[in-house]
Amino acid sequence: MGAHAMSVLGLSAAEESVYRHFLRNPRTSPRDIHVVLRSDAAEAGRAVERLRELRLLQGDDEHTWAAEPDTAVPRLAEDRLETLHREMRHLTHTRAIVDSLHRERPGPAEQGAPAPGIERLEDLRLVRSRIDDLSFFAHFEVLSAEPYEALTKENIEHARPLDLRCLRRGVRIRNLVRAVALQDTLTLGYLRELTAHGAQIRVADEFSELMLIYDRHTALVPIDPADTSRGALCARETALVGNIITLFERLWESARDFRTLVDAPDRQAPGLSDIQLRVLRRMCAVSKDETGAREVGVSLRTYRRHIADLLQLLDAENRAQAALLARDRGWI
Repeated sequence: MGAHAMSVLGLSAAEESVYRHFLRNPRTSPRDIHVVLRSDAAEAGRAVERLRELRLLQGDDEHTWAAEPDTAVPRLAEDRLETLHREMRHLTHTRAIVDSLHRERPGPAEQGAPAPGIERLEDLRLVRSRIDDLSFFAHFEVLSAEPYEALTKENIEHARPLDLRCLRRGVRIRNLVRAVALQDTLTLGYLRELTAHGAQIRVADEFSELMLIYDRHTALVPIDPADTSRGALCARETALVGNIITLFERLWESARDFRTLVDAPDRQAPGLSDIQLRVLRRMCAVSKDETGAREVGVSLRTYRRHIADLLQLLDAENRAQAALLARDRGWI
């Protein structure tokens, strides 16, 4: 460790020097410690007082000793973590700061500029960046109505970490999609993966409204619904966001549940054979194919062939996704 190793715990260099001195010289007087450490007297005095407040020094002005490192360091670390956690919570609530900075702008708005509370994003890279930021900092809910016919592999690879991070943090996701999207194998597999992690998905036969709503205070809609390449409007005005939410809820109420549709009898995968079921269970439970093949009682080549068949049957891109989908369908 460096010369000032305890800085990560919130101690200054002077405080660490004093603490180490009393570890080496227990039950000595702190009166002349600045002479011993060759430091400023006032600074050394402040260091002693703070260490006493932190309970890192014990005793009196005649006999002072240092608290045991085994108890002192964990206590300092816990206090430091609590402070950092509190600061992080403050950093995620920046809306008030943004609003106060917006109020510094002179008014009224220029002719042709967006209304207050609305931001015009004409660069698609900026739109994607804003979506990334809003997803990353979402606290409790993300609502989306997306009238696409299918998702590309690039779309999914970009959206997956954002969506799964939200779901892991307990953020509620409600996603409305068109029925035609279920005909695309890649899209269907991704929607299954989201529902396996807790997302709520509903399906409507036809709708054209594209909207993304974050924590009920920020909404993104296209500048031109007929041409989404022109960019998006980012709305934070309360009444406007409220109207967008109302539209979303109307579409949501009239849509059908994704699970009901994809798990209907005419869409269910054929029943698994006994050997397929055993391979599926082993695939989800062990990390090495050799172990799984041995436990199932088949050759490694046969075991891997069954896994390939299962991936195709489940419309899964990989084994982890296959395991999630199999659990979601109640196969294991």
